[in-house]
Amino acid sequence: MHRLLTALKRGFTGRTGWKRIGIAASVLIIILAITTLVRTLKGVDTGIVLIALTEKSPADIALAALCVICAFFTLTFYDLFALRTIGKHHVPYKIAALSSFTSYTIGHNIGATVFTGGAIRFRIYSDWGLTAIDVAKICFLSGLTFWLGNMFVLGIGMAWHPAAASAIDLLPPSINRLIALGCLAGIAIYLIWLANGRRELGQNGWKVVLPSAPLTMLQIFIGVVDLGFCALAMYILMPATPQVDFVSMAVVFILATLIGFASHAPGSLGVFDAAMLVALPQFGKEQLLASLLVFRILYFLIPFAISISIMGFRELWLNVVKPWNERRRSETLNRIAVPQRINRQHHPAE
Repeated sequence: MHRLLTALKRGFTGRTGWKRIGIAASVLIIILAITTLVRTLKGVDTGIVLIALTEKSPADIALAALCVICAFFTLTFYDLFALRTIGKHHVPYKIAALSSFTSYTIGHNIGATVFTGGAIRFRIYSDWGLTAIDVAKICFLSGLTFWLGNMFVLGIGMAWHPAAASAIDLLPPSINRLIALGCLAGIAIYLIWLANGRRELGQNGWKVVLPSAPLTMLQIFIGVVDLGFCALAMYILMPATPQVDFVSMAVVFILATLIGFASHAPGSLGVFDAAMLVALPQFGKEQLLASLLVFRILYFLIPFAISISIMGFRELWLNVVKPWNERRRSETLNRIAVPQRINRQHHPAE
């Protein structure tokens, strides 16, 4: 038995590996989501969807847009918190905000967030003297903020309304409540573990000091506020009837978001939408699709366009405009310096 387990372990780590398992899981999630979405959208009348879009209140759209802005503002503190945790106090807030906003929006819309978001962060932070290891630590701590916030909100929500998650995970409410309590208990154990001393993760030159218990509570708060604003934006855009309470909708929204992240699909396209449609069958498909479309425009498309524009102008400035200005300044200084040298040669100081 020992030899069999050893052989299986070698085969798993050597041939299959976690990376291939992750890719296979992502592909499976995407296939299932697309299949579910196609089946769910059968019979949907696009004309009714367009009518539902026109019926959306401009005030509701503006309020949802404000919530999205607040969510992205909160998102900027992910990187700032990580930078201060690893001791990079010389990097100002505006750079942390730029990195957090662009890496998230571009990475999430393109897909493979770990790689695309990490590359954007490195492009920005390398100008401030940060190494690839520093950027890896920032990515890890930012991800930790996201997951702690998700676990806390999901734990509270599923403990309060466990039936809200049943439409997605197909588990009985009693099991969902146990999962919720397990999430909250896990966070409590983690905080107690941190409170007992300085904690480090990593080895061989890659070590990150975890935030203390009080700072971790701040970390959780940042994640909770971010998720709260996102869920509130979706809630505002939901059809007026039938009525659904905010907590139930937030549970569904967070689970759909997590499934979308796990799929690594660009913008969670198809995955997030399928989960929302399946979990909220009480709404008309056309009306709910109209709400999802508006949310995608506000939360995905507009921020993505802004991020692409910001990074494009930044690269243009760094690689074209700035070198050209420096070259012109250098040529101007040389033109001024040459006559001065000639003048000193013809009129040496006595």
